[in-house]
Amino acid sequence: MNISRQSAVRPGARGTERSSARRAELIAIGRRLFADTSYDALSMDDIARQAHVAKGLIYYYFHSKRGYYLAIVEDSVAGLVTLAASEGELPPVERVHRTIDSYLRYAEHNQAAYRAIVSGGIGFDAEVHAIRDGVREAIVATVAEGAYGRTDIAPLARMGLLAWVCSVEGAALAWIDRGDLPRETMRELLVRTLGGAMRAIEELDPAYPAPAPARRDR
Repeated sequence: MNISRQSAVRPGARGTERSSARRAELIAIGRRLFADTSYDALSMDDIARQAHVAKGLIYYYFHSKRGYYLAIVEDSVAGLVTLAASEGELPPVERVHRTIDSYLRYAEHNQAAYRAIVSGGIGFDAEVHAIRDGVREAIVATVAEGAYGRTDIAPLARMGLLAWVCSVEGAALAWIDRGDLPRETMRELLVRTLGGAMRAIEELDPAYPAPAPARRDR
């Protein structure tokens, strides 16, 4: 009786696990491919050959090259946002420091994924831009929560933080490409530029005071 129940349940479960693992493997391969080559320069034949899989397998999981690329970007986004927003139990200023550090750690250790998020690769594709804009909004919300204790901030404050996030994207790309600064130094640079942005916000809208710098006891 037990054997018969297991045989009725387990094969499907194993099949689902294998399918999920295979899909995740293809996404990981795609991250590396699109990190080094633009979207338009890679055909499905190129992708299949470099991934050492049948082209039909990619169509089976993702339906098209665009579907494949969107899955790569969305998966990368989930990892970045989850890591950057994982410090919610800390005091506000420390939370902002940790958020920036987590963001840089993600870019440093997941370079292909980070490039896929920030650089895009399908020109002016609205859906890709919407995914990237969602990342920016999530980081703005994380910083606003840490700095102001809320995410429903006024347009001026939101624009100031968004401008900072956009500058961070370009700086982080250059940082992982050049590799000539320790992460700790890069983090402190971005923390200080964020402080400048927040002081500018405060000057224009005193309802959003810049947090006092964290004391460095060690």
